[in-house]
Amino acid sequence: MNDRVNTFDTSVGQGQALPQTDRQRVLRNTYWLLALSLLPTVLGAWLGVATGITRSLSGGMGLIVFLGGAFGFMFAIEKTKNSAAGVPVLLGFTFFMGLMLSRMIAMVLGFKNGPELVMTAFGGTAGVFFVMASLATVIKRDLSGMGKWLFVGAIVLMFGAIINIFVGSSAGMMAISVAAIGIFSAYMLYDLKQIMDGGETNYISATLALYLDMFNVFQSLLALLGIFGGERD
Repeated sequence: MNDRVNTFDTSVGQGQALPQTDRQRVLRNTYWLLALSLLPTVLGAWLGVATGITRSLSGGMGLIVFLGGAFGFMFAIEKTKNSAAGVPVLLGFTFFMGLMLSRMIAMVLGFKNGPELVMTAFGGTAGVFFVMASLATVIKRDLSGMGKWLFVGAIVLMFGAIINIFVGSSAGMMAISVAAIGIFSAYMLYDLKQIMDGGETNYISATLALYLDMFNVFQSLLALLGIFGGERD
């Protein structure tokens, strides 16, 4: 159903070949919502750093809270993406993700050059997004076949990260971070092409996908910068 008929329908022409104007509208709405979603993320990260509420969430307990909260929110987003609740649920998810990220940010801020490392990771993530968005506009070939390979890579990466939480290997963390930057940068290109080619018609789903791509790239860059660039007093 067209969003001019149903105010809360965030998809356009589901199951049909989208006209160019509708694709541009989905992309524009996605960009706006993605920018908005960064505000709760920053708020959650600030709250976590200021209060230390996530300081005790390490090892298995932290993993359970993160996976339970993240998958719970993603399930709720999928259920509400075509309703008035879709955007608030998505923004609640981004607040939660900022809160979960605060533990790593607090660790990096413990370095003498911590604020510079955080800003470098943010700038690097923005740079990756700009490059992928530019590539998505000039690449004409269909990239939908990338999806299954990227999904497999992300699953392998997730299991590797879970194992490394208990192993605690710095080398393993570096390898996982480098792989995550590569996989989720490619995922960013894939997700942007899906929107531009009309394969994704719901801007809430599109925003969720791009947000997760950016979150993982930022987190991985921050981890690498902390390992290689952190200066102790």
